[in-house]
Amino acid sequence: MNSPKKDGGDDVPVKDPVKYGELVILGYNGSLPNGDRGRRKSRFALYRRAKANGVKPSAVHILNTPQDSKAVHSRGQHSISFTLSRNQTVVVEYCHDNNTDMFQIGRSTESPIDFVVTDTSGGGKEGEDPSIAPSTISRFACRIVCERNPPYTARIYAAGFDSSKNIFLGEKATKWKNPDGHMDGLTTNGVLVMHPQGFPEDPKQGLWREISVCGDVYALRETRSGPSRGTLVSCLRFGYHIYISSVSLWGLCFPFIAHKCVSVRHLQAEGESSALRDGSLVDLCGATLLWRTGEGLMRSPTLRHLEALRQELNASRPQCPVGLSTLAFPSLPRSHSLEERQPWVYLACGHVHGRHDWGQRSEREEEPGEGEGSTTRRECPLCRSVGPYVPLWLGCEPAVYVDAGAPTHGFVPCGHVCSERTAKYWAETPLPHGTHAFRPVCPFCSTALSSPGWTRLIFQGPID
Repeated sequence: MNSPKKDGGDDVPVKDPVKYGELVILGYNGSLPNGDRGRRKSRFALYRRAKANGVKPSAVHILNTPQDSKAVHSRGQHSISFTLSRNQTVVVEYCHDNNTDMFQIGRSTESPIDFVVTDTSGGGKEGEDPSIAPSTISRFACRIVCERNPPYTARIYAAGFDSSKNIFLGEKATKWKNPDGHMDGLTTNGVLVMHPQGFPEDPKQGLWREISVCGDVYALRETRSGPSRGTLVSCLRFGYHIYISSVSLWGLCFPFIAHKCVSVRHLQAEGESSALRDGSLVDLCGATLLWRTGEGLMRSPTLRHLEALRQELNASRPQCPVGLSTLAFPSLPRSHSLEERQPWVYLACGHVHGRHDWGQRSEREEEPGEGEGSTTRRECPLCRSVGPYVPLWLGCEPAVYVDAGAPTHGFVPCGHVCSERTAKYWAETPLPHGTHAFRPVCPFCSTALSSPGWTRLIFQGPID
């Protein structure tokens, strides 16, 4: 559990602080490969600060000379700069807000960033050497502003303030002036959000949207970093909500919804706002974060519960149908390295065996569509099905579970094990991939899933 004290900040721990929620990076199964250290970790808890640090828009300045810009920035206040041309910049100053707390997320390790996030590659490994694979996550990617009073609403905004307390949108950045006169813009690779309906009891995937610097919601651009913004979907500033008609973007078809106006309360109920809800997904173009509210976490399974399920499964003494050896899932803290009694599965049929070399068809063969992580193809001794043969790993990140059910299903092709409802939910949830594509991935390791994405595990009990 993370301390409410911000690393390197001025806050002091308080007794029983209000917990707004947690951000969990998908793909790490509980911790970073090299361990969680400081602000670089796989999950980040947001607590009410001892002293509010939120900001809100105040004055707007239209500047025509660099000297004017320097004079405004020298005041030490937070500001957002929109460069319209070489000779004109609009600067929106922000003042202190006693009613909100602000948390910033990004790749930078500078002090304004509360949660340092790096690129997630398939297989749950941190991003490679930047010289080989440059990061696509912004140094100051986004900020979350939480209301300090009930219902503790958390809203997300694209871009974060840097060490000089500034957000700078250059001349080539996507930006515009809204009908009411206020400026807004998008970051280079964008901040995408998806709000599911009914999470976690009966979760249904929502539509992926893009969040602007000022927190408005837009339909997706034609490509991730395209120069033109999508259609406005919601704007709390106007007090109304605009739905878009059916369009095809990034290979997905968005359903037709009639244009209509609704109140702010109705707008939030529809899920089309910058307000995060339990189960919301935030994609930073390189890493996808899951938001769990404080209330939602209280209803979700705990690591202790997952450990109890592991022990219960091992107590049933599952056996290898061929070798008749007893199989056992390793304890959760040691679930990153293979063990002698580790269960293995034939993904084509779901039959669980021990590790062996029987039925091998070809060396290191990988069929198209099987995704990363596919290994040697084997023939199952029980049903003669041919397909990948991989070790099983228990999913030990409680936040991604949608229920507390028994671990009966495994993701294909990685072999991570979880409950049936959890496996089916994530297999049906496409996440942004590249500049204009979506694909479902395993929430425990970020491996791209093959259709249908999961297999039901068939264990054989002991033969006495």
